[in-house]
Amino acid sequence: MSTDSAIPDTDPMPLPPEQPDLDACCGNGCEPCIFDLHDMAMDDYRQALRAWQARHNGASPPGT
Repeated sequence: MSTDSAIPDTDPMPLPPEQPDLDACCGNGCEPCIFDLHDMAMDDYRQALRAWQARHNGASPPGT
């Protein structure tokens, strides 16, 4: 169960994508690079988080 009783368990806060290790890049100039993919995933996460916050009256992620 959620620690905030105002936020239902059926609408969990989105979680950021895991950042790739620096060693995960092969250095061959892939298009897109694994770090480009992470940046795109972070953009999606930020958008999902803003939508989630709007649904939950501006709730902040833990630790902020």
